[in-house]
Amino acid sequence: MNATRILIVEDDMIIAANISLQLSNLGYEVTGIETKAEEAIHHALDAKPDLILMDIQLRGETNGIEAAKAIQKILDIPIIYLTANQDDATFQKAKETSPYAFIPKPFSKLNLERTIALVEERIKENTGEISHEEPFYDAKEDRIFIRNQNKLVKVMLEDILWVEAERNYCKINTSLQAYTIVSPLNKLCEKIDQKRFVRIHRSFMVNFSKLEAVADSHVELKGKILPIGKQYKEDLFRLMNKV
Repeated sequence: MNATRILIVEDDMIIAANISLQLSNLGYEVTGIETKAEEAIHHALDAKPDLILMDIQLRGETNGIEAAKAIQKILDIPIIYLTANQDDATFQKAKETSPYAFIPKPFSKLNLERTIALVEERIKENTGEISHEEPFYDAKEDRIFIRNQNKLVKVMLEDILWVEAERNYCKINTSLQAYTIVSPLNKLCEKIDQKRFVRIHRSFMVNFSKLEAVADSHVELKGKILPIGKQYKEDLFRLMNKV
């Protein structure tokens, strides 16, 4: 089983280094340490960690809450806020980003360990059990069957909104639920209906019929903003011109 990958966003390098050491000792993989919101956003979009420990007060003009909002426009990464500021106004603003937890400073090693463990359990509950089998493709080619919670679940292709690559996994997002399977996105793209689905990024494939808006650098569907990769842009716009 792969270790949970965690990005640390903390403007105090001594605290950040201490957190990094504690996480490494607990068996987690730290993708990096960032002290500014802008760098944290770029790091998150590039490395796509499983979890972000986000300090609310950061260096520069943008705080951790705004950084979380920017990240969430593109990627659904669970956030745990680290904060020494516990006033109600800050809490209400942070709550708008639907964080998985708050850890008040100063915090103990045990508090950090238990909070992350609880968040990991919530992530598993929200995404469902990971299927370690490839989807079974129906002969009618309008559905796939995914093993979930020890049973085969039928997922109609028309109900799939987008598919997101997460390292060796693919997260299949529908309007009701997300299913995570062990399969590279390239392999899934080869087998799924290529007239219905289009690759828009190295990490994303979308159901073309579900797109609500297409901009120069991103697409929008169901309130989600997904980036368009340069190498996939031409194919996407060619497909649009055929409609």
